[in-house]
Amino acid sequence: MSQKISVIVAAYNQERFIGRCLRSLLHQTLSHDDYEIIVVNDGSDDRTAYALEQFNDHENPIRIIHNKKNRGLPASLNRGILASGTPLIVRVDADDFVNTNFLNFLHLYLLTNPEADAVACDYLLLNDVEKVLSRGNCIKKPIACGIMFRKNHLLKIGLYDKTFLRHEEKDLKIRFEKSYKIHRLAIPLYRYRRHKNNITNNVLEMQKHKKFLIQKHKLFSR
Repeated sequence: MSQKISVIVAAYNQERFIGRCLRSLLHQTLSHDDYEIIVVNDGSDDRTAYALEQFNDHENPIRIIHNKKNRGLPASLNRGILASGTPLIVRVDADDFVNTNFLNFLHLYLLTNPEADAVACDYLLLNDVEKVLSRGNCIKKPIACGIMFRKNHLLKIGLYDKTFLRHEEKDLKIRFEKSYKIHRLAIPLYRYRRHKNNITNNVLEMQKHKKFLIQKHKLFSR
């Protein structure tokens, strides 16, 4: 049976968390025959490559791609998507992890709702020791991950804009929702980790790319 889902994980200097992420993806209720995990190591200069070597097992569905130099998150995500061979794509960040039913439930939703272009699940916000801080509504407070897309739709909108080193998910969502709709699965299947090294903690970079977002899409600043 051919695989149905590609999970895209872009990792840059995530030696601390990447193992937790991949273990959660390997322990899904969906059969390994039904999905692949594509990890793009984006030129990490810590021990991320060593951590990934621990998953170098031909019996698991993990494929590892190494960028020779750091190309940035959106470029790495695009490389993973283009390397995929499935009709469905879902992004999981390397410092996050997921519930055992994550892939199964999202896939089932799209399978039984063919009119749905994509589906996002709710999430639990955690600290760096995995204490639950709150539950997030994926539509009211969207995050970049935990959204299963139909790959052909992502290709049609041109994938991620490589110039957005922050807010890349907002730019993608704006373009996606001009033609398609993201449904909500109100089950907290994703675990979104907040820690001191989140790239969103860089306030200056976030503000700079927010200005780019406003200019590109002629948005009103908030």
